[in-house]
Amino acid sequence: MAFVQFSKVSLAFGDRDILKDVSVNLAAGTKAALSGANGSGKSTLMKIMAGEIAPDSGQRIAQKDARIVYLPQSGIVHAGCTLRQEADRAFEYGYQLQRELEEIGDALKDSSQKSGPLLERHHEITTQLEESGWYRREAQAEQVLLGLGFSRGDLDRQTQEFSGGWQMRIALAKALMQHPDILLLDEPTNYLDLEARNWLEEFLNSFSGGFLLVSHDRYFLDTTVTEVYELFNGDLHRYVGNYTNYEKVRQVELESLMATYQQQQEEIRKLEDFIRRFGAKATKAAQAQERQKMLDKLLAQQVQIPESLKKMRFSFPPAPHSGRLVLTLEGVSKSYDGVRQVLSQLDLVLEKGERLVVVGCNGSGKTTLLKILAQQDASYEGSVKEGAGVAVGYFSQDSAEKICGATTVLEYIENQAPLELIPRVRDMLGSFLFRGDDVFKTLDVLSGGEKSRLALLQLLLKPVNLLILDEPTNHLDLHSKDVLLEALESFGGTVVFVSHDRGFIQSLATRVLELSPPVEAGSGDGTPVTSCGRARNFPGSYEYYLERLAAEAAGLEVAPPSSSGKTGATASKQESADGANTPSAGALKYEEQKKLKNQRRKLEKEEERLMEEIAAAEEEKQELENQLAQPEVYSDPQKSRQVQSALEALDAKIDQLTTAWEEVSAQLEG
Repeated sequence: MAFVQFSKVSLAFGDRDILKDVSVNLAAGTKAALSGANGSGKSTLMKIMAGEIAPDSGQRIAQKDARIVYLPQSGIVHAGCTLRQEADRAFEYGYQLQRELEEIGDALKDSSQKSGPLLERHHEITTQLEESGWYRREAQAEQVLLGLGFSRGDLDRQTQEFSGGWQMRIALAKALMQHPDILLLDEPTNYLDLEARNWLEEFLNSFSGGFLLVSHDRYFLDTTVTEVYELFNGDLHRYVGNYTNYEKVRQVELESLMATYQQQQEEIRKLEDFIRRFGAKATKAAQAQERQKMLDKLLAQQVQIPESLKKMRFSFPPAPHSGRLVLTLEGVSKSYDGVRQVLSQLDLVLEKGERLVVVGCNGSGKTTLLKILAQQDASYEGSVKEGAGVAVGYFSQDSAEKICGATTVLEYIENQAPLELIPRVRDMLGSFLFRGDDVFKTLDVLSGGEKSRLALLQLLLKPVNLLILDEPTNHLDLHSKDVLLEALESFGGTVVFVSHDRGFIQSLATRVLELSPPVEAGSGDGTPVTSCGRARNFPGSYEYYLERLAAEAAGLEVAPPSSSGKTGATASKQESADGANTPSAGALKYEEQKKLKNQRRKLEKEEERLMEEIAAAEEEKQELENQLAQPEVYSDPQKSRQVQSALEALDAKIDQLTTAWEEVSAQLEG
């Protein structure tokens, strides 16, 4: 059985111990996760295991010919050949064995050499090639590439044509195709969509070798690993069970650790207080010196708190009032170069308070749709209408990547924050784990996780009621994801998001919009034709969506999403426009149905009018408050009273308008 063992491995950077006498054994059948706070040394440990970094001390023992394959987080670029040719390079070990077979064959022709050892080695190599699937390598490569989301048309594309995320998919595919004994994967899910993640889960569950992986996807970890190693303060501890079980056990340990920490902090406080009060008094000097010795000893043995306990703390600002209808899409179509149709005649109505997740494999148009909704892409057909009072906050996939330069973190946020928030910027940064001297880091030295946190912080700089989030959890660790999820669950506005984290989707989504990618087919004259993808609406949770898909795959009867018989996004629009409690078309006469729709349209117009008046009144109030802050006004009693009276009248007007808006909104929801 292939194995690799690391015994008492240590490594230090300057005066910081990254690894202290770490021991771990990886063998066939090992299904393990490596956990630890950002910067704890997880990637460093993996590089030592892969032989890329030499430790300061310790032993590395591996079985002869054991193949260890390591996939880093990022930084791999392929160029100069097709995807098919690049994939074939993953089988280099097989080509080496094939060359050795040929050399053995030549040697066997020489009768002067003993044939026994050569024949034995020949048989050994032949067995290795058979077991590794060498003779089925082309089919194997195609299976892995398709499983990770590549299309057959991609196989003959030049590798340099693929973006950074797809470059890492190529690297992952090559790692899997090498048929390793030990597989080391550092954040393999960062660039995978849900379909590719599901495929990778199945691959790892049936993988005969051993693997150690780092991931911030709790669901992925729970379905793939049977043990967890945690790296903390240079020490490595093993926990048996899946990731959820590890978290439960670790939570009990951390509660005990926190109790010890708090007790120790109290002792430190008392000793410091005694030394400060009596250190200068001659009668207490001996006692103060004794206390100082006790303090020094206590500080040397001070309990260290894991970085994971220093969670992000934030909540979104209260969402401003908005109308019941937040977004209305009619006939939205989008194509690239006039050939590849991504969206076609998409109708959609988004209502206040919904949390819509947009799902679909890569190329189905998810990011394109979100850019259109956020008004970042205006080159489309059809209409997108925002409801009354809608204020949009947008987080894109490349929001974090755009954060760069020699500006410090503090300067970057201060330059974007409104004037009234400047005094709170340091506190806000602290809530996002930028504490102490961290705020003086330049943007260029920030990690991917730090940039993602900074990009999320930007969303808090102005109040919004519609959040459009494209992969907001990328590069966030599990604890930061949990905090973001809590903030979104308590957010009073509407959310549209794309995520490849299944646990995050299951916890947040109240409705699913599924986009299918366009399909290329040949026309009668041989010209390639690209048909647009379809969009389907699934009101309900993500679990309900998965149940529907499973039922469809099994050929079971599935009720249509609307009583009118319409499906997909068109149905979603009709359902939203008619309202959840409106009787179906079959139960009403035409005139009654028409009357209801007219009443609803009047209410929607009245709601929009009220929202506009509230917004105008609030702007007028802001202007008066600005006047009241001017010296020439607040120093003049008469002017001050006049402005104050106008403010009181505006407050009363806003209260009346708000009450009227709430009544109209209640009628629309009733």
